[in-house]
Amino acid sequence: MVFVGGSVAVSGLLADAPVMGMQALRYAVACLLLVLYARVTGRRLVRPRGAEWLWLGGVVLTGMFVFNLALVHGSRHAEPAVLGVAVACVPLLLAVGGPLLEGRTPAPRLIAAAAVVTLGAVLVQGLGRADGIGLAWAFVTFLCEAGFTLLAVPLLGRHGPLGVSVHSTWMAAVLFGVFAAASQTPRLHADDLLAGAYLSVAVTAMAFVLWYSCVSALGSARAGLLTGIAPIAAAATGVALGGPMPSPLVWAGIGLVAAGLAVGMGGGSQKSAIRRSRNRAIVSVSAIRE
Repeated sequence: MVFVGGSVAVSGLLADAPVMGMQALRYAVACLLLVLYARVTGRRLVRPRGAEWLWLGGVVLTGMFVFNLALVHGSRHAEPAVLGVAVACVPLLLAVGGPLLEGRTPAPRLIAAAAVVTLGAVLVQGLGRADGIGLAWAFVTFLCEAGFTLLAVPLLGRHGPLGVSVHSTWMAAVLFGVFAAASQTPRLHADDLLAGAYLSVAVTAMAFVLWYSCVSALGSARAGLLTGIAPIAAAATGVALGGPMPSPLVWAGIGLVAAGLAVGMGGGSQKSAIRRSRNRAIVSVSAIRE
């Protein structure tokens, strides 16, 4: 989430770059890095089968393809804060939808924590202006950001965080590449390549594996709380790049995010439920293999 928050300033350098071509290059490079990492560490990548292709397609289509388009088109009708607030609301959806996909009942404690984190993230991000089209794109951004996590949950058991990241990145590279070849002529400058390198290595190759590892270990509901760190990282990056110090309202938002994380990450009963759910999944996979 720190990488994601820091990418806000970096993405601004790509305003004039060809979107489809840049994204295709980003995901292709990230996939190659992940495959190389798998080879070096001896990790085995398995081929998707059956319905797994549909889940992966959902991750790529919503969380990567449509999400990036929504950010580009939404920014033409809404200020960045509006899109940021839409993403900040994701913890609430993950707190409810995540446990249902994992075969558990949503925990009121995590829902309350998600509400606090969301409020804090909104204060950090701030509110902005938007027209009707901008609000529609913001809602699409919200759904796509949630889809990136929720649609990957059924895949983590068999493929693991690395496998999901590898398959989603090569599929995204192909999808963006097809549209880039049909609609754009690549015109990339040195600044574009440097920004794209950061997005490929930190925001994609590293962040994807870290994020899905977090979802696998903590459950999507708890992991969703950590999205509140992204706007804080964005604010910190702005200060590091010479921007003004945060206002008292932003500091209040940071405090709320911290409080929500403290509430959501505590509680032994929820941890036990996650462990029981993971054990049931392992038993089910073992039964299938036998």
